[in-house]
Amino acid sequence: MDYFNYKNGILHVEDLSINNIARSIETPFYCYSSTSMRKNYNDLSNSLSKLNTSIFYAIKANSNLAIIKLFSDLGAGADVVSEGEIRRALKVGIPNNKIIFSGVGKTKKEISFALNKEILQINIESESELELINQTALELNKKANVAFRINPDIEVNTHEKITTGKKENKFGIPWPEAKEVFIKASKMKNINVIGLAIHIGSQLLDLSPLEKAFKIVMDATNELLELGINVKNIDLGGGLGVKYVDEKPPNFNDYADIIKKNIDYENMNIFIEPGRRLVANAGILVTKVIYVKNNGKKTFLIVDAAMNDLLRPSLYDAVHQIKPIQVRESKNKKSFDIVGPICESGDILAKNIMLDEILPEELLSIHSAGAYGSAMSSNYNSRLLVPEILVQNRDFAIIRKRPTYDEMLKIEKLAKWQV
Repeated sequence: MDYFNYKNGILHVEDLSINNIARSIETPFYCYSSTSMRKNYNDLSNSLSKLNTSIFYAIKANSNLAIIKLFSDLGAGADVVSEGEIRRALKVGIPNNKIIFSGVGKTKKEISFALNKEILQINIESESELELINQTALELNKKANVAFRINPDIEVNTHEKITTGKKENKFGIPWPEAKEVFIKASKMKNINVIGLAIHIGSQLLDLSPLEKAFKIVMDATNELLELGINVKNIDLGGGLGVKYVDEKPPNFNDYADIIKKNIDYENMNIFIEPGRRLVANAGILVTKVIYVKNNGKKTFLIVDAAMNDLLRPSLYDAVHQIKPIQVRESKNKKSFDIVGPICESGDILAKNIMLDEILPEELLSIHSAGAYGSAMSSNYNSRLLVPEILVQNRDFAIIRKRPTYDEMLKIEKLAKWQV
């Protein structure tokens, strides 16, 4: 993780000690490096600079307004999957013509909102969605710019819950069956077919499935062009993996090479939608040890962060490196399970992790938590959402405050017959 390093035995983010932040911000809290995010974006952008490629940040990875703004300032558009994410993109100043609306379950209300905002394109995932968009556009006297997400039926080596390119997945329209749907759409008065889209999964460490998918989407594009359907955009999705423990993610130049090899980038507009790769290793979750508990078979570190703050270990069996904020010299490492306070046995942040002796009140860093961390958090067990901190050099800003209990309870009320 760039920009997260130990100095004099204390973990720093950029030039700022985590201990200094923790003196004014109660744990748990997320902490992000703005310099790391900028570097990730610029490295990707530079590798694609000659390939007519536009970057659309996948807001679902980390939807904080400050993070979206950071990438917008670097030139990114937004890949969104809900009206709420469209509103977030517009809120920070992303132009409507730099927003792509993806997702399998767009409601009529969301489609109407997107059409009224005249966003760049809506990625259609089913024939029934096409019918709804056409009808909604007719009612609004609009013409909808659409791309079709095709499902190439490609196997990828990733967690089953984040693979999206197999026929048994809910995403996209199978190819070549989708060809008839394209022809149907091209004849609709309120539909403007402008592109194809593809996305086969997340946390991909091998480029070969992506290369297969790129070949399929390019062949499909050529078939549509031969039919007189003037598609001009190819959306290649995202999915590039990151290092959580010892994984070896593909580098950006190799990724650019398979685009160059398989996609007609000179005559098409190429879109990519990175999320995890830009933010995962730019963030940590800082937590405090409440108790050290030995039950005879295991030693537990019970911390103040929980599965409602970081769901990935419970949901995906994901493994994150966890390290002490302050290193103490010790020759005897011990095995710990790190768990939160939530009343579920599944509230586990790490199993059998080897650490030096840890005492109550010590701070720990859960690494690689910048993606699908805060964005997936909840108030489960009526716990408050945790703050988010953005660091730049020696300065930091609170970009999401911890709500009060009154604020959490304010959105609920008793039924009229209970008062």
